[in-house]
Amino acid sequence: YSINLRLGGSWKQPSFRCELGWSSSAEGVSRDYRFFVAGGTCAAFSHGITTPIDVVKTRIQANPEAYSDGMLAATVEIVKNEGPGALLSGLGPTVVGYGIEGAMKFGVYEVAKPIFAALLKDNTAMAFVMASVIAGAVAALLLCPMESLRIRQVTDPKYANDSLLTGLPRLIRENGFASLFGGVLAMLAKQVPYTFGKQVSFDVIAAALYTFLSNIMEVVNKWLVSISAAFCASLVACILSQPGDMILTETYKGREPGSFGKVLGGLYERGGLTEFFRGTGARIVHVGMIITSQLVIYDVVKQLLGLPATGSH
Repeated sequence: YSINLRLGGSWKQPSFRCELGWSSSAEGVSRDYRFFVAGGTCAAFSHGITTPIDVVKTRIQANPEAYSDGMLAATVEIVKNEGPGALLSGLGPTVVGYGIEGAMKFGVYEVAKPIFAALLKDNTAMAFVMASVIAGAVAALLLCPMESLRIRQVTDPKYANDSLLTGLPRLIRENGFASLFGGVLAMLAKQVPYTFGKQVSFDVIAAALYTFLSNIMEVVNKWLVSISAAFCASLVACILSQPGDMILTETYKGREPGSFGKVLGGLYERGGLTEFFRGTGARIVHVGMIITSQLVIYDVVKQLLGLPATGSH
């Protein structure tokens, strides 16, 4: 199949419309894997380089009393007490987990868009929403084991020295295989709005920017569009998924994943609705860096693989 996103009636001025075309040729079928490769590459890289920020953000959320003076003070405190290496806690499961998660999230999203467009009779907006929900759910299931280990490594000193190869077997040995998926509802609460905010807003904003800039520029700068759309998408994704991120951290900070209902009740009792947005400042920096770099890299890798930049076709 091929996906055509247009902003007008011509190829030079595409309109935000999803069209579905099917091809039985090898060339048509071979396009699928490129989205998965691009997604896995950009997710592994962007999450890996921002691991130190994620460590600080997770510590603030898991232990707000000990790290109540902000992100910079928390960073200094962690380095002072545990050394610089503590900022790389969970790097292994982060890179592997998000590499797999990114491949499936981007790949499933791109593949599902034309399928839902056909099922929903070209209702593009709903097709994009449904594709993002399915992609987020798939990513949540795949990411659960890695995220359980990552958060445990960051919040539980007993797991600080475990690697990916030793940490996962230890979790299974101590808590059982099912415990790796004990926080699946919390993961869904984070990943579905996160995927929706990131993928759909990036598509929409990039398409809108190409429309606007094509009217004032003879040649639209793809870097300008990618970076601008990615930055805006990062803000949308961060705000929509912040409550889910707080729920996820709270779920995994104990010896065993807490039940979804008890976690929600505990967070609300501790600080009301505002408690669900604790650590938002640190997360805006963290998620902003991740998503902006991730989506720009995604566009670059897609083009290297012969696919057009998001919103440009």
